[in-house]
Amino acid sequence: MANIAAVVRRKVANWTVTVVRKDGSRATKPDVLVTEEPLEIRAESPSQEVQPIAVTMRTPGHDFELAVGFLFTEGMIKHSDDVRTVRYCQLPDSAEQQFNVVTVSLAAPFDEALSRRGMVTSASCGICGTTSIEQLAQTVSGIDPNKGPVLTAKLLVALPEIIREMQPTFDRTGGLHAAGLVDASGDAYCVREDIGRHNAVDKVIGKAVLDGKLPISNHVLVVSGRLSFEIIQKAAMAGIAFIAAVGAPSSLSVETAENLGITLVGFVRDGTANIYTHAHRITN
Repeated sequence: MANIAAVVRRKVANWTVTVVRKDGSRATKPDVLVTEEPLEIRAESPSQEVQPIAVTMRTPGHDFELAVGFLFTEGMIKHSDDVRTVRYCQLPDSAEQQFNVVTVSLAAPFDEALSRRGMVTSASCGICGTTSIEQLAQTVSGIDPNKGPVLTAKLLVALPEIIREMQPTFDRTGGLHAAGLVDASGDAYCVREDIGRHNAVDKVIGKAVLDGKLPISNHVLVVSGRLSFEIIQKAAMAGIAFIAAVGAPSSLSVETAENLGITLVGFVRDGTANIYTHAHRITN
């Protein structure tokens, strides 16, 4: 199993803001902002030198899980044992670590074509295109309809509140997305926050990879925002059969979930939910 002695980083920053009221009066007050910094993800193997794979804008915290989760959902990691070590970059001839660069050392060679993509992702969305859709169809087989958690309607509509209780940074800033894995009993395996929805998903999947819990077949992936194709793609790679979100799904996310046998639920809020695909995993 990988060596993952990560360092805790600051997720928030203090700022002073000017508040303007409708009568024109102004006042100053302290505010807390979500930290956003770039993270460069690198990979190496026994036969390959360190190569940059991607740069993503993220909220510091659980960086090793983010790097591993990203490489897994990109297909560079297949199993938990593929990860040998995860580390921050260290400058030559110095003890100083670069906390915005993470290198994942893999046990087997990886596809160097991925490293040549030179991907840069924003905090708001991942990467999607015709190639990624075709690759997903070739890589992921449909999920068995008899697999995956079965939830009651009562638990389904309570999912956002379950992960909301484990979002300490959101309480301070109001500026973070969250993703969590919750089982059919309502117990959360883990919840992760990030300024990017796809980063939060990579973090929870990365934790499962590092904990040796693949495939993630007995948990619901709960997302605080909307559902795009990238979220479905990442879930499918991890074997997740059930996804629920507070926000709306896109047409492509619904089509992909339908084709792969994934239960997809959106608008889970205010005691109701819209079931878009494979409703058999939800009972009265």
